[in-house]
Amino acid sequence: MRAAVIREHGGPEVLNIENVPDPAPRADQVLVEVRACALNHLDTWVRRGLPGMTFPMPHILGNDIAGVVREVGDLVATVKPGDEVLLAPGVSCGACPQCLGGDDNLCASYDMLGYGLPGGYAELVVAPARNAHPIPAGLTFEEAATIPLTFLTAWHMLVGRAKLKAGEDVLVLAAGSGVGVAAIQIAKLLGARVIATASTEIKLERAKGLGADETINYESSPDFHKAVKRLTAGKGVEVVVEHVGAATWTRSVASLARNGRLVTCGATTGYEATIDIRHLFYKHLSLLGSFCSGRHSELVELLPFFADGRLKPVVDRVLPLEEAGEAHRLMGDRAQFGKIVLVP
Repeated sequence: MRAAVIREHGGPEVLNIENVPDPAPRADQVLVEVRACALNHLDTWVRRGLPGMTFPMPHILGNDIAGVVREVGDLVATVKPGDEVLLAPGVSCGACPQCLGGDDNLCASYDMLGYGLPGGYAELVVAPARNAHPIPAGLTFEEAATIPLTFLTAWHMLVGRAKLKAGEDVLVLAAGSGVGVAAIQIAKLLGARVIATASTEIKLERAKGLGADETINYESSPDFHKAVKRLTAGKGVEVVVEHVGAATWTRSVASLARNGRLVTCGATTGYEATIDIRHLFYKHLSLLGSFCSGRHSELVELLPFFADGRLKPVVDRVLPLEEAGEAHRLMGDRAQFGKIVLVP
């Protein structure tokens, strides 16, 4: 099969199209023909390399996958060849106390397709059969590929971790990113008032189209926390969706109301940040971490909202697999609104 493979860490140029052996499913796995695979910042982090992490080489990136089941293992009864599916990205043991308690994302052996396991920048991929879910009615493969990691991450951040309530104010940073696009829609679905930030007026207009009530251009208003305070009559927001990292951290914390919750799933601009501990205890703040993805059960919860149209995939552009390097460059330049999708 053809795949975009990395054999070393580095820039987008390390992605090369190669012919590699077809994967073979185990008894509890499915073999899926990849019809679409959406990019995530996690792809770029793995490509560049992460401090203290070792990834298998050669490696195939790609966490957000949609396709058609080609073959199933002998023990598989839940899906069959020909089924159109999207794949939950997280893979856990299924037998430890965390998995049995529903917190499979906390499994000690938790991994993800495209992270420690071969992913979807390829014509074929294998995954546990329990990770294969029917594509919601009416969605294309490209649209379905925008859902698994990004929307599940945003859902876990807002529902599982921050416990967002109807009527609360939420600040969503980087509205044009995959997580930003998902978080705006999920927050509105939950009945919150959404303030979104982005770097261009075009992205801000599109964020309003997804439901954002207020927007802030952080290029022209770099002290966005002051704008947040103005928009909330000095109160601040109850929840901040943070995934930018060092460049925004201090202002994100400053945007919080008393008893506010900041939930973060990433650090695209750097891992080191500081906080005035006095603000933490004086304002009764909560800082919540949320690793990429979430509980498998949460993906089951959110998929019906795509079938009835209350959540919508946002595809920025579709590129052939051969342009994986260009797709990474576009993501690095923040050129997209929504998801960049690769098709084999």
